[in-house]
Amino acid sequence: MKSSSRVAWRVGINLVVVILLMAVFAIASIEAKPCKPSGHIKGKKPPPGKCNTDNESDCCKEGKIYATYKCSPKVSRRTKATLTLNGFGKGDDGGGPSECDNKYHSDSTPVVALSTGWFGNQRRCLNNITVYGNGRSATAMVVDECDSTMGCDDEHDYQPPCPNNIVDASEAVWKALGVPKHDWGSLDITWSDA
Repeated sequence: MKSSSRVAWRVGINLVVVILLMAVFAIASIEAKPCKPSGHIKGKKPPPGKCNTDNESDCCKEGKIYATYKCSPKVSRRTKATLTLNGFGKGDDGGGPSECDNKYHSDSTPVVALSTGWFGNQRRCLNNITVYGNGRSATAMVVDECDSTMGCDDEHDYQPPCPNNIVDASEAVWKALGVPKHDWGSLDITWSDA
């Protein structure tokens, strides 16, 4: 009898372990739920001289369909993102003054714009984030939104909507990360609130 009791006990323990593992995977899949597009916009051809292509910025293509996002991936201690290059000065590819302080910022100031979901209706305005890439880290202040909900119009310099995983950074951030200038433009990084 003792032998069958041990077998039943082991089967019971194994069943509990399997159920617990299934619950953990179910919770993880819910938390890892991807941020899906909230809509789409149709690209318009920019009027002559109206799309600034500095820093390898794209211009909208007439008729191309662009996804828009109200959300961004969940923020963690090391949130995966793509670092892009942006000018925050007057006349640069960033467009008008920064949304958080209505000011322009020089290339030597470590500032960033975040995709709409991460920007969070200005929730991160003037707060610092830490960017990790190229084996280094850099601290930068959030001053603007990289709009993931709109684009292809005058207000957005006839550029497409921003993807939902962008940290758009000034030259100072790229320099602090030690990225050679010929490699500036797009870099896989992680970031966190500082």
